[in-house]
Amino acid sequence: IFKVSSCIFSFTEHYQSAFIKQPHVSLASHVQGKSSAANSSHTTRILCWIMTGPKNLESRTKHIRETWAKRCDRVLYMSSVKTDFPTVELNVSEGRDNLYWKTIRAFQYIHEHHFDEADWFLKADDDTFVVIENLRYTLSKYDPEKPLYLGYMSGGAGYVLSKEALRRFIKGFDSGECTHFSTIEDMALGKCMETMKVEPADSRDMKGRQTFHPYPPDHYLVRQFPRPRPWFLLYEHYTPVEGPGCCSDLVYLTYHLRPYGYKYRFNPDEHIELNQQEDGDPWVKY
Repeated sequence: IFKVSSCIFSFTEHYQSAFIKQPHVSLASHVQGKSSAANSSHTTRILCWIMTGPKNLESRTKHIRETWAKRCDRVLYMSSVKTDFPTVELNVSEGRDNLYWKTIRAFQYIHEHHFDEADWFLKADDDTFVVIENLRYTLSKYDPEKPLYLGYMSGGAGYVLSKEALRRFIKGFDSGECTHFSTIEDMALGKCMETMKVEPADSRDMKGRQTFHPYPPDHYLVRQFPRPRPWFLLYEHYTPVEGPGCCSDLVYLTYHLRPYGYKYRFNPDEHIELNQQEDGDPWVKY
């Protein structure tokens, strides 16, 4: 179940985060005891919260609800309005400029109402696919009472906070130790994590292969990175690998999952006419 030939693709904002180069915590430094690790995924509780909006409930979010979200221990759908979907209404307007505040309010709501229901807290967008079993397997080897996070502080493929990380995150903004100096999610939240001594865990697999990637798989597998290389790869803590050895067999989260080679070619809402060819086969006219 853990052998999935894929990677994690984390779609990031194009801003350098203050913590990208800071040392990562190795698995060995924060593993649980043998007795705890033996229980593995059976005792590792994950709360999943999905960033969504009223326009996406039918086209995106309902498919998450019917698939991978069923495997979370607790699921919350965060929106600007309350619906019978159900969604949690946050006091934030929709729009890209408000994503930062939406994230802050969501974590505050979770801390107040659901903090004791999980050990780890996953944030994902409504166009993300998550293999919860693989994520749970990896998280089971870490201690949720240590201040840790995995992933990159942007939307896209999301990130995971330990119980202690969420506790410190909330304390940071409540106490003023973390400031709203920017509404750029990855930079502001990453800086808060650094201020509150929350450490980024090493998310590579046991073979040292990356699991979080900001670009589609073909960019890594067949060496199709834009040239010159994007800034993110220049500042990545571990040297990125191109080619077949780029990606871990353990997939946790995938952003904008598409079959390889798939290109979106038409708008289903456009008017389409079927015309008959001489050989009897229909052809499409837009």
